[in-house]
This record gives sequence, structure tokens and C-alpha cells, in this order.
Amino acid sequence: MEITFFWVAAVVIVLAIDLWAIASVWRTTKSQGTKLGWAVLILVLPVIGFGIWGIAGPRGVAEPPSSKEHSKG
Repeated sequence: MEITFFWVAAVVIVLAIDLWAIASVWRTTKSQGTKLGWAVLILVLPVIGFGIWGIAGPRGVAEPPSSKEHSKG
């Protein structure tokens, strides 16, 4: 089987999206066990795990920005 540019690009895109999803999981307020479970699911099943996380995964950021300068509109 010949490795084409398409497949290399597809793997890089899926890897980048999965890394973003795992980083988002670790920023939530859920327990460490929940975070670890979601991270393992996303790593073991990259495309399906990301889809499941996108539908049912934890939401929210652990600590919102505290700077008043950052909050200006």
C-alpha cells in the first residue's frame, strides 16, 4: 500500500483534533478519573472517541479568566 499525501494529512488532522480534545478534557472541573477515562477513550478510538466526547463529554473551564482587561468587550 502506498502512503499518499492524503493519508498523511488525514492522520495529522485527526491527531491535532484529538490533542485539542484531550487538552479540553483536562481543563474541565470533572474528577481526575473522569478526565482520564475521556482521554483514554479519545486515544484508543481517535475518531469515534472524539465523536462521543463531542456529544456527551464534559463541558466548562475549570477557572475562567480573572483579568478585567481580558474581559473587556
